[in-house]
Amino acid sequence: MQDVAHFEQTCQKVIATREALVRDLTALGFEVLPSGANFIFAKHKTHDGAELTAKLREHNIIVRHFKSPARISNYLRITIGTDQQSKQLIDALTVVL
Repeated sequence: MQDVAHFEQTCQKVIATREALVRDLTALGFEVLPSGANFIFAKHKTHDGAELTAKLREHNIIVRHFKSPARISNYLRITIGTDQQSKQLIDALTVVL
């Protein structure tokens, strides 16, 4: 690896953004599975995952929804992006929930 400092800085930024997004999603009624990756799995307590995916798409936000396996069929797979992208996601969810 050529630029270890840049790599470490990027990792720390992803972790901080992920932790903030988990807090915000939890406040909106989501259950978020623990993650050490650059994505999270989250499901809402009362809203269907496929429905939320479609509503977010109407706001030009793309998250991944899996119909199978059944154990994750109600979860959204959300990639950790920038802080601004996380804010846009939370703003859109606030509207659609």
